[in-house]
Amino acid sequence: MTASGKDRTGPANVHAPGAVADEDVVSVPERPDTASIAVHDRELEVRPSAFPRIDDYAFLSDLEVTALLAPNGSVEWMCLPRSDGPSIFAAILDRTAGSFRIGPADVMVPLARRYLPGTMVLETTWQTRTGWLVVRDTLAVIPWYSTDRLEHYRRPPGDAEAEQCLVRTVECVEGKVDVTLSCEPVFDYGRLAAGWEYDVSGYGSAVTHGPDGSPSMHLITNMRLDFEGAGALAYRTMQKGDTAFAALSWSDDPPPPKTFQEADDRITRTGEYWRTWLDHGDFPDHPWRSYLERSALTLKGLTYAPTGALLAACTTSLPETPQGQRNWDYRYSWIRDATFALWALYTLGFDHEANDFFNFMADVAEAGELQPMYGLGGERDLEESTLDHLSGYEGAKPIRIGNHAYQQNQHDVWGTILDSVYVHAKSRDQLPKRVWSLLAKSVDRAIEKWQEPDRGIWEIRGEPKHFTSSKLMCWVACDRGAHLAVMHEDYDLAARWQGAGEEIHADICANGLDERGVFVQHYDTTALDASLLLMPLVRFLPPDDPRIRATVLAIADELTEKDLVLRYKVHETDDGLSGEEGSFTICSFWLVSALVQIGEVGRARRLCENLLSFASPLLLYAEEIDPRSGRHLGNFPQAFTHLALINAVMHVIDAEG
Repeated sequence: MTASGKDRTGPANVHAPGAVADEDVVSVPERPDTASIAVHDRELEVRPSAFPRIDDYAFLSDLEVTALLAPNGSVEWMCLPRSDGPSIFAAILDRTAGSFRIGPADVMVPLARRYLPGTMVLETTWQTRTGWLVVRDTLAVIPWYSTDRLEHYRRPPGDAEAEQCLVRTVECVEGKVDVTLSCEPVFDYGRLAAGWEYDVSGYGSAVTHGPDGSPSMHLITNMRLDFEGAGALAYRTMQKGDTAFAALSWSDDPPPPKTFQEADDRITRTGEYWRTWLDHGDFPDHPWRSYLERSALTLKGLTYAPTGALLAACTTSLPETPQGQRNWDYRYSWIRDATFALWALYTLGFDHEANDFFNFMADVAEAGELQPMYGLGGERDLEESTLDHLSGYEGAKPIRIGNHAYQQNQHDVWGTILDSVYVHAKSRDQLPKRVWSLLAKSVDRAIEKWQEPDRGIWEIRGEPKHFTSSKLMCWVACDRGAHLAVMHEDYDLAARWQGAGEEIHADICANGLDERGVFVQHYDTTALDASLLLMPLVRFLPPDDPRIRATVLAIADELTEKDLVLRYKVHETDDGLSGEEGSFTICSFWLVSALVQIGEVGRARRLCENLLSFASPLLLYAEEIDPRSGRHLGNFPQAFTHLALINAVMHVIDAEG
């Protein structure tokens, strides 16, 4: 699809049919009713938790490392030297697995939290009985300073790079406030406690060394540090106008800030970087613009700049079911995200990021047989293991690192990569030479494998099935391949691929429908599956085809709970797991887009407003939403959810326009 969004065979055509009814007025979404949430919690006998809600975490990034901050001012998740590395702070998975807090000594609930507009700088305002305090946090991004070539950079370096430093500033703006600092890293997923020591004269600088292969960390502050056990601690009473800072650095080049002014300058420059980046985007003048901008910033933050890879999420093992076993490591880059990522980035005007992600995919595809996911550096072996020494978020176990699904047969990957090539080629009206062999190989693999069962888009761990959505994406591979072959002026190949696509198309229409004319999850069931909402988005059939309309409306009416879409009904699907799960937010946003496609614009807008009302206080989304309580579940923040949000919001805005 072109950046203007006018192509009609790409992954999601925003120019859908349908008129806007006069009574369907755009309103500003509100947060879910907290009283009903409290009633639901009492009904389930939910006890107060030591863990914050997943959707109450703030997200920071410097394009190499990510971090999550709890409302109490504590960094509770951070991994080094990149987001899929071992954790140094993991209190989100076990309250003893490391954290770093700075804030009032006797208050744990802030008055307000926000991102400075257009940035990844978090500002927290505290009110105590005696004064007011403002804390600002960021992972510093500074102008490019390296003089030597960085071996881990495979993409052309931009104008800025990660300083490899977490910067925190504190200012007392009224009265006086007792402030505490507590930095207690625990290396290697909570296995090895830190051992601090002073590294210069005085009390303001300390160093701790992790296990072999992990970077040393320097803590610099204008507060007086002391050490107790594995923690570096400080305490100070601040008066109006007083300032303090703390900088946690895992690099000596450039030197970390040594004064409050230097730390404040780092935060200012980081904010300028993010605002300048956001200025390159093309956002509609609409009440929902803030959701689009925060989603764009989140996607940029989930990008690993050295390779262009896009993280699915920055966490592992946040549960899809409270206290359940549906806990996965999402700190990898999924091929499945590709088409939606490219569409969203091109649509919002971020061509450079889209190109980097596309080239990352081309890199890994050229390196061998295509697999569902890769490490941030293109690693293929993502062996899965469990961390049994951690208690888990609210007791949810197992805690997994690695993801066994990298070995699965998932036939949708070929259609995904072909749709991505198509979107990329249409955005520049040319077919990059390096991808032609990749394209041809992927189409041929789709043709070779489409008649075999697989694990499907949801990566089930039960028995393989003939999933309709997998065969759908094999058709996409042939269809987009035929279009690209015409662009390449290889008409014989285009005809062969088109013929194969017609065979797959006919097979799906013959075997993937129930007696109502609704497309079903796989060939041996009448169960519904939310992945079939992709059918109108990838143009399998025209949006006004009765089978498409029936499928979209069946999912909207029968596969939802309080209007939020489930992936599938767990009692109808052999996914190899037990227990329930929440609604999948990406599927709900897919439904918005699909409803627009079939002309149900008013219903689409109302659903979109409802979904936006569930955004976290900082406009972030996890993987799932509990329809009964409104709580977010699963890994956080979830790239796929934010990609689908952009897709859905742009569908609705375009239909209104």
